[in-house]
Amino acid sequence: MQSEPVGVVVGGRVEVADDDWGRERAVIRLDSGRFDPEALYGLESFSHLEVVYHFDRVPEEKIETGARRPRGNPDWPLVGIFAQRGKNRPNRLGVSRCRVLRVDGLDVHVEGLDAVDGTPVLDLKPYMAEFGPRGDVSQPEWATQLMRDYY
Repeated sequence: MQSEPVGVVVGGRVEVADDDWGRERAVIRLDSGRFDPEALYGLESFSHLEVVYHFDRVPEEKIETGARRPRGNPDWPLVGIFAQRGKNRPNRLGVSRCRVLRVDGLDVHVEGLDAVDGTPVLDLKPYMAEFGPRGDVSQPEWATQLMRDYY
């Protein structure tokens, strides 16, 4: 399987860090060689966007395939890589939901995207409430603690 980025993150945070993403502003710039502004028509009607991107700064030797303690915290349980959202994933794929501020040509201005400047963007999807979870949502306490300062 091969995937070609549709665009790149421009601006916002330049260093990888785990928390305080809520007020970060950046631009997702589509590849002008493949797209024209028509590809984004109607996106500004949505409040939020789902972004699929590549954790391109994670070296292959750092990829995790088993279990670990999230963020190396000894107070949290040992959990498998697929039971957490860490960046050292087998395919190094990130998924984020962020606020759409405006669309300008091939630029999508966003807030709360947890990807750094230069990150390859693989796909964009408007967030629709109907695609959210149905029924009650539950998660372990360690996940709630981990996310407390994330956004």
